[in-house]
Amino acid sequence: MEITLGNWKAIAHDERAAPGFTLMEATYLLHAAAGMTRKEIAKATGRSPATVRHGLDRAYHKVGAYRVTAAVAEAIRRGWIAPLVLALIVSSLNQDSDELMRVRQPVTRRQPVTATSRVARRDLGSVYA
Repeated sequence: MEITLGNWKAIAHDERAAPGFTLMEATYLLHAAAGMTRKEIAKATGRSPATVRHGLDRAYHKVGAYRVTAAVAEAIRRGWIAPLVLALIVSSLNQDSDELMRVRQPVTRRQPVTATSRVARRDLGSVYA
């Protein structure tokens, strides 16, 4: 079964023993990939934060990761989840792609050095004079 959430899609399996994620594990990981915290995921899915934590822990264990970023990266590498590439397809259809890839050069501003701009940090002589 394929599910989509925001800019992400995942393949979920009905059986817990099947390779890949269950429906809820995939849902939790897609929310996490979108940048949501465990509490936000719990609120969005109508579950408790502890249930979300256990679901994410099971997903981490399946991919052999300890953190959400590593789990998302490994799931993408295995092909279990993927970002939607609609934006890339649209940009490739644009004929003026060279214009979009242009990078602005940084502006550097230099102030002229004058005798008055070179003041010592601690000019104690003028304070106590």
